[in-house]
Amino acid sequence: MQLRKENILIVDDDINILELLQRHLQSWDYHSFKAVSVKEAVAILRDTKIDLLITDLRMPEIDGFELIKFVSEHYPGLPKLMVTGYPSVQDSLTAIKSGVVGYLTKPFTKAELKSAIAASLAASEKEIAPSSKPSAAKNEAYGDIIGASEKIRDVIQIIERVKNNKATVFIKGESGTGKELVARAIHYQGQFSRAPFIAVNCGAIPENLLESELFGYVKGAFTGADTNRNGFFQAADGGSIFLDEIGNASLAVQSRLLRVLQEKEVIKVGATKSEPVDVRIIAATNSDLGDMIQKKSFREDLFYRLTVVEIEVAPLRQRKDDIVPLVNKFLFKYGVEYKDRYVKIAPEVMAILKRYDWPGNIRELENIIQRAVIMCDKIIELEHLPDHLKYKLKLSSDVLLPLKDIERQYIEKVLRATGNNKTKAAEILQIDRKTIRQKLAE
Repeated sequence: MQLRKENILIVDDDINILELLQRHLQSWDYHSFKAVSVKEAVAILRDTKIDLLITDLRMPEIDGFELIKFVSEHYPGLPKLMVTGYPSVQDSLTAIKSGVVGYLTKPFTKAELKSAIAASLAASEKEIAPSSKPSAAKNEAYGDIIGASEKIRDVIQIIERVKNNKATVFIKGESGTGKELVARAIHYQGQFSRAPFIAVNCGAIPENLLESELFGYVKGAFTGADTNRNGFFQAADGGSIFLDEIGNASLAVQSRLLRVLQEKEVIKVGATKSEPVDVRIIAATNSDLGDMIQKKSFREDLFYRLTVVEIEVAPLRQRKDDIVPLVNKFLFKYGVEYKDRYVKIAPEVMAILKRYDWPGNIRELENIIQRAVIMCDKIIELEHLPDHLKYKLKLSSDVLLPLKDIERQYIEKVLRATGNNKTKAAEILQIDRKTIRQKLAE
């Protein structure tokens, strides 16, 4: 009975093995693609639908295990058959754990190869059995702060110390780490929670407007000021004001902020009379204020006024214990919003999320989960993750060479593969021995 025709990719640095395997596959009505390196294999995978990968284990530069890891995450439905001339128990176990469905030891017979290929193509993908409910990992929440890592517990301990007084708090951390959530927790977990909380992104307001937005203005103070208007500080009176990206404030605004901190009063733009305010100031930035002080772009006296209590929010890569509860939170949030139900997640997807370093921190994680929920049906699988999260191969960059140099390198490569057998090399290159001798002489 003739086998169904499939696309099979063979990867081996030995030209003889590639030729042998291709002949066998063609005799069984399979369509085959050859690659003498992992780099060539990746290029074929990107451009061609492949139904089975057959790869050698030991190859120069990048070995078969690296290719298997790459394929397992970027092409999760592709069955993989590994062949090796250096068998070991450890290698076979590693291969199985990497998702290999077949394992052949060189030398093998034609019948053994045929059987292994048929079994690999017929092997059903391992059924994903994700949890139907959030992970059993701790989903501890403090306000909107999610996590149970030691670094988050340290942050919460400081919040507990400051939440019931109006000491000035300075929050520092990378973009996307949740600095505003910390500010809101300080306000809403304490005794002033019923008072106003006003969040101001100093980086989002044009410099020429920030002063009037913060402190208000009187009628006629500038063109367009048709009436008296209170600013954010007056709106936050009795409560808290969160000044995010404080490093973007101009020196003029910094001077006015210093007065608010020292005198507990504000002066509207265009006014001569001050107004008292009772406001807790919480400031945050991802900028290096120490460096800005050295460059005279941030006032040193304001810096010390703002940093009565400092809270540092660690980046997500330093608190990976919080990834699972954060993922569960976002799965529920966007599952309800887009699917009207809790969306499940495959274990191998969660493993990738925990492995990734998250340069964009929690904001990046939330965006990834939001997109994955939209793209999936009921389960977030590998195909719903962007490629930059998945396993990467360290492929050498292409160097543009003259055709003569490329020809010489390939002839030398074929000669090495054939043990310097010029007759065999000539057959593979489809030229005669005389031409090979001429090329070598050149």
